[in-house]
Amino acid sequence: MPTSSVLFSANYLPAVSCFHAIHKEEYPLRLEKYEHYPKQTYRNRAKIATANGVLDLILPVEHGRKEHVAMKDIRINYDHDWQRLHWLSIQTAYRSSAYFEYYEDDFFPFFHKKYEFLFDYNVAQLELILKILKIDRILTFTDGYEKEPVDTIDYRTAIHPKKESIYPHAKPYYQLFEDRHGFIPDLSIIDLIFNQGPGSKAYL
Repeated sequence: MPTSSVLFSANYLPAVSCFHAIHKEEYPLRLEKYEHYPKQTYRNRAKIATANGVLDLILPVEHGRKEHVAMKDIRINYDHDWQRLHWLSIQTAYRSSAYFEYYEDDFFPFFHKKYEFLFDYNVAQLELILKILKIDRILTFTDGYEKEPVDTIDYRTAIHPKKESIYPHAKPYYQLFEDRHGFIPDLSIIDLIFNQGPGSKAYL
């Protein structure tokens, strides 16, 4: 049967490889709402390049007593001011990049407005990034969990911080601290956007 959609998890400031796949597949984009929230994944973390190397931005969530909670029901924890710290880290890392000032106002609200649910927060970011990249996709959501969905290209577990990139041979682009650390592949998409600006889509 023909492919009808491409399925992703809703990740925090998703990795470049996620948008490689979205751009390549050209199918309606479906996001997983009902998976049991998996720990230590890109659902709540993103990697950026700093003067000192790769920095993981980890977004705290409320786990509660339940072991299995659907992704759509995971709440963001604001006990500590992680938004200020993440935004400060992003500013410090990218304020000298060619396009940071151009896109700064687009991303600023995500580190000041409080979202209750991680899923909603990540979806809003994804919608913004697709707009910035000028990638036109119909965005839909799962209405239940399927381990092996039919007619679907499934990337839910393929893009993972502990797995090799699904695009291990992606060509380098200019990065701000490349002279110190060499090219670092598959960082958060904001690394590509702040360094390449309107040329980001062409890179994908």
